[in-house]
Amino acid sequence: MASFPPSVNENLIGRSRTVGELLAPVSPFDKKSGRENWTVAFAPDGSYFAWSQGHRIVKLVPWSQCLKNFSLHGGKNFANLNHSKLLRQSSDGDQKNKPCEQVIDCGDIVWSLAFGSSVPEKQSRCVNIEWHRFRFGQDQLLLATGLANGRIKIWDAYTGKLLLNLMDHTEVVRHLTFAPDGSLILVSASRDKTLRVWDLKDDGNMMKVLRGHPNWVYSCAFSPDSSILCSVGTNKTVFLWNMDKYILIRKLVGHHNDVVACEFSPDGALLATASYDTRVYIWDPHIGAILMEFGHLFPPPTPIFAGGANDRWVRSVSFSHDGQHIATLADDKLVRFWRIDEDYPVQVAPLKNGLCCAFSTDGSVLAAGTQDGSVYFWTSPKHIPSLQHLCRMAVRRVMPTRKVENLPVPSAIISFLSYRS
Repeated sequence: MASFPPSVNENLIGRSRTVGELLAPVSPFDKKSGRENWTVAFAPDGSYFAWSQGHRIVKLVPWSQCLKNFSLHGGKNFANLNHSKLLRQSSDGDQKNKPCEQVIDCGDIVWSLAFGSSVPEKQSRCVNIEWHRFRFGQDQLLLATGLANGRIKIWDAYTGKLLLNLMDHTEVVRHLTFAPDGSLILVSASRDKTLRVWDLKDDGNMMKVLRGHPNWVYSCAFSPDSSILCSVGTNKTVFLWNMDKYILIRKLVGHHNDVVACEFSPDGALLATASYDTRVYIWDPHIGAILMEFGHLFPPPTPIFAGGANDRWVRSVSFSHDGQHIATLADDKLVRFWRIDEDYPVQVAPLKNGLCCAFSTDGSVLAAGTQDGSVYFWTSPKHIPSLQHLCRMAVRRVMPTRKVENLPVPSAIISFLSYRS
């Protein structure tokens, strides 16, 4: 079956350029299970890149050093970044809070990673800061790791020191996400059917348990203002939670199989969800409407067969920081880059056995992890956003859909601001 709609000329779809790779060491004693790179993460300030290398090991490398080795500006210089090379180049990293390579043994298989900082990433809500056992200051960068045994370990990213050990989950911690408002509120999603909310500024106190998923929870994501949490899992579930009151806002209905990944757009107006039904949906989370569908199998499988198309299962989705592109990773050995106003990919790249993907902090590079513990990097599509789009993002950061619909402006402008044009 074709990978693109019949109406699309595959020769006109661009090929994203590979700029580097981070290869996991190969051991003759490696087992097939346990080597998987289930998660990759970029520090909010762009200082570090971290990935799960398999067999309990997480590596953190200075992102600026990676960029120096990457061939971002043309040419044939291909970066193969290994442990010894980065270690030599980071030998001056013993200065206070200067990023240097860290190798962390987490004690069990790592399923999830997330960076957290007390510096707000985007919009900040009022945060009442109380100092407890650990003084998480403005220069603190934390790394949370979710493990197969249900534990969550919190590390100092600059030193590799273990700070907290959180132990309430009873199954695999499948995903972790920090609130972007600098509050150091951490949410964990687990196979034990629950989401748990932790306050790291209160010595890792568990504030709330969110229940409602009928089975495994695969992923969760905060909206940019930290007020809404999306969680996805088995049985086609997509839940939206109010994180001020810790109550369920609504369920989004539309997928035909397990939903495995989710992410909000930078302005919070859109939500992307990826499913084993071979589709990625772009939602308006404020009203629960599907605005766009990105298909990875053509013709699309009917709902009754959507669970069987396992050679096109979508594994991961990531929103670019320009608010105009998303990246998807599927089992058909392709990474796809999409524009939110086109129903076909604008660029593609080959990747075998991919499991996860994430855009860099500035959106210039996409990282993808694989089943053998390695990471591959590609350049993101280059597109200068229009003034209209920048204005739309500015408006939507502070105004939900219902308020937009009540603006005294022409209907065409309302459609544009609502991403329905």
